[in-house]
Amino acid sequence: MTINELPPEDVYQELNSSQNGLNDKEVAKRLEIYGPNQIEEVKKKPIILKFLANLYQLLALLLWTASILAFLSGTPQLGFAIIAVIIINAVFSFWQEYKAEKALEALKRILPSQAKVIRDGLEKEILSAQLVPGDVLVLEEGDNISADARLVESNQMKVDNSTLTGESRPVRKVAHAKESEGNNLIGTPNIVFAGTSAVAGSGKAVVFATGQDTEFNHIASLTQEISQEASPLQKELSRVTRIIAFIAVLLGIILFAVNHWVVKLPLQVAFIFAIGLTVANVPEGLLPTVTLALAASVQKMARKNALIKRLSSVETLGSTNIICTDKTGTLTKNEMTVSKVWLPFEIIDITGVGYSPEGEFLHKGSPIDHREIRELKLLMRSATFCNDSKLVEPDTDGGKWKILGDPTEAALLVAARKSGFIWEEQLARKPRIVELPFDSQRKSMSSIHQDTGKQVAYVKGAPKKIINLSRNISVDEKVRSFSSEEKKRVIAKHDELAASGLRILAMAYRDLPEDYDDYSAQAVERDLTFLGMVAMQDPPRPEVKPAVEDCHKAGIRIIMITGDYGLTAHAIGEEVGIVGKGPCRIIKGKDLNQMDDEELKEVLLSGENVLFARAVPEHKLRIASILESMDEIVAMTGDGVNDAPALRKADIGVAMGITGTDVAKEAADMILTDDNFATIVEAIKEGHTIYENIRKFITYIFSHETAEIVPFVMMVLFRIPLPITVMQILAIDLGTDTVPALALGVGPAESDVMDRPPRPRKERLLNFGVIFQGYIFLGIIEATLVMSGFFWVLMSSGWIWGQQLAFTDPVYMKATSMVFAGIVMAQMGNLLGCQTNRTSVLEVGIFKNKWIPRGILFSVIVLITIIYLPPLQGLFGTAALGLTEWLYLLTFVPIMFLADELRKYLVRKNLK
Repeated sequence: MTINELPPEDVYQELNSSQNGLNDKEVAKRLEIYGPNQIEEVKKKPIILKFLANLYQLLALLLWTASILAFLSGTPQLGFAIIAVIIINAVFSFWQEYKAEKALEALKRILPSQAKVIRDGLEKEILSAQLVPGDVLVLEEGDNISADARLVESNQMKVDNSTLTGESRPVRKVAHAKESEGNNLIGTPNIVFAGTSAVAGSGKAVVFATGQDTEFNHIASLTQEISQEASPLQKELSRVTRIIAFIAVLLGIILFAVNHWVVKLPLQVAFIFAIGLTVANVPEGLLPTVTLALAASVQKMARKNALIKRLSSVETLGSTNIICTDKTGTLTKNEMTVSKVWLPFEIIDITGVGYSPEGEFLHKGSPIDHREIRELKLLMRSATFCNDSKLVEPDTDGGKWKILGDPTEAALLVAARKSGFIWEEQLARKPRIVELPFDSQRKSMSSIHQDTGKQVAYVKGAPKKIINLSRNISVDEKVRSFSSEEKKRVIAKHDELAASGLRILAMAYRDLPEDYDDYSAQAVERDLTFLGMVAMQDPPRPEVKPAVEDCHKAGIRIIMITGDYGLTAHAIGEEVGIVGKGPCRIIKGKDLNQMDDEELKEVLLSGENVLFARAVPEHKLRIASILESMDEIVAMTGDGVNDAPALRKADIGVAMGITGTDVAKEAADMILTDDNFATIVEAIKEGHTIYENIRKFITYIFSHETAEIVPFVMMVLFRIPLPITVMQILAIDLGTDTVPALALGVGPAESDVMDRPPRPRKERLLNFGVIFQGYIFLGIIEATLVMSGFFWVLMSSGWIWGQQLAFTDPVYMKATSMVFAGIVMAQMGNLLGCQTNRTSVLEVGIFKNKWIPRGILFSVIVLITIIYLPPLQGLFGTAALGLTEWLYLLTFVPIMFLADELRKYLVRKNLK
């Protein structure tokens, strides 16, 4: 027999305690056995070590080597410049990768620091960390609960379990023995849990679990045990880094060997050239640009009600191919509205939506008042008397009506107000004597009220349950026996309404003698008179259906996982388009428990319409794990503490900003400030866009890499002066190219972005298409243009082939300035062309992206400053260019732009 099944007097014996509590000696003994009442914390790497780790990653080690060689070769300014690059990249890496793991801290904040207990017969306040099993907790309204405990006294006590379950409705707690539903104690009405709080009444409870054994610690352990894998973008950037590092080192070694042993250059000079080629191969501005582009997307999404906590999650959203979503509040408005009342045997329609009591009761199209029909008056009385919620009027003109309490109960109050039933007046004349709170096993709630010469029990609950408890039925203001045939008719009507997506509650009453005093549920809730049913809908959000259509076009599958009734969930799913018109398999939580992982995998692989009903958070975690094993990229929604493990397990954990608990928000990657499914789809659209944009600016960056490498190759093969200096390369990579690349990164979505399927997990960011377009096609054209400018300046100055020039020679400085400026100008044309992948930029508009002109202006300012400002001329080895050189350089812009337009034309033609 478990702790919840014991009568209160046996609970003390089971836990070796008593009504006087434990003595100090026993407390010390148990504290030694069970340890302090604290959540176990896994040690984390200090923040400083996380930052330092970025200083010895593969790319950083490569650059450290280059900087050391620069110092050894007598070029300290180059060494310091490379160190600056390392630090800049480390800062951006740290910013991108670091995510403060605060889920555990959020759990700790929920647990109170003090607790009231009875020890040695005296009530005292102690540190909650000193609680042990067997302690007797004293609980009052407003107290936070410090440990898992079994109630032994309850005086109209209600507890807020929202930190555990996400349910906002307070739960009535009792002290008598109760059976649990399966192995889950959370729904058991005589158990209170660490992290919850008493919102009404008072009671006493005996602690049976502390610290590591509490339900809270179980959740914390699950949350910590689930490691968060690197995102697809992080993995791809790591792969790209490895490829670049390998190429850079290989070419550097080859160049050094050729220069020193073939060309016979001095060791120091060969070193400098090798360093130059290595640096030229490393796109130093790539990581900062990726990070800034992601950060800009995060800001953009925040304006659309999606808060992203981890930058790389933006790109992961673009790879998402399955969304596992809740129903209530995410697909729907979470505003229950009574739309129909069924009275034997008539339907009354109710107009209006939401919590505003504006609407009418229509019987066969004509407005009616509750006073016209006895059954309706009694039904409204039952609906409002069996109710603990409140309806709050707007505090300003044009404000919204609000509710306090359960949305379902509030919907009943709104319906009553629409019918003209003023329950406040009725309650004043018929005060409540006692309430029998809703119980998940009884599936009913009763409120007993004083009436003239009698008491009346008003009952509401699950229709089939209330029907079975009813002996009579009220029809046309007459009470008669409720026949089995009539019961079948009512049940059939219930099923018909439920299948249309409505949530149904039944109402009944029972007259009791004036001196009645047996207020047990078993005694009160029998021989009822059935009044009718109310049918409620939680309307779908209007923006959800188009969002679902976008998902289907993009090849994104949506799976509903809800705690709601299966038929209701199916109807909502069908209405918003998640569930197709064909057959749909509804898997209940209890059926899911009977499935092994292979069976569940088969269901998910089948592609059939499927939704999970009566599901609990543990089911979400299991489904996320199975989908991950199938190599799917999953977004999972959740709001309760118990959802935290599933949110961490999913590739994208999505927490609700309005109804979500702090722990769920901390565990998630994204928080919806409007709790809206359509916001998830907007975020996925942004994810698609940012991935395409990252590819665009990688293409843009890589095209100038070729133009920076070719001069070194030309120098070795043809024994010409080095056409570009390492400092000039760094000026491009970390200067002129940064803002233009960022402009591509924050560009608007292309019109067909949601017509393309999600990117497969194994698709490469750096694939052949990017390499061909950037390194080969655009890169070779750009390299050809800048080398032509280099030779033109040299030859027009009388240079003879094979002649070597000093680094300080004015002709050499002007020629390298031509290459430097040529790359910058060519990149401007490249910038204009890279705005689209296939569509002509001329069709969408050259300056549709408002950041493009700003990027060009930035490049021009940096270029002019480095070319003409004397202090920078000395640092970068540049010289002023004349009008003729600038006119020549200006031709690079249209050449690069038109070259890419030609490529896109050929791609479109080939696709046709």
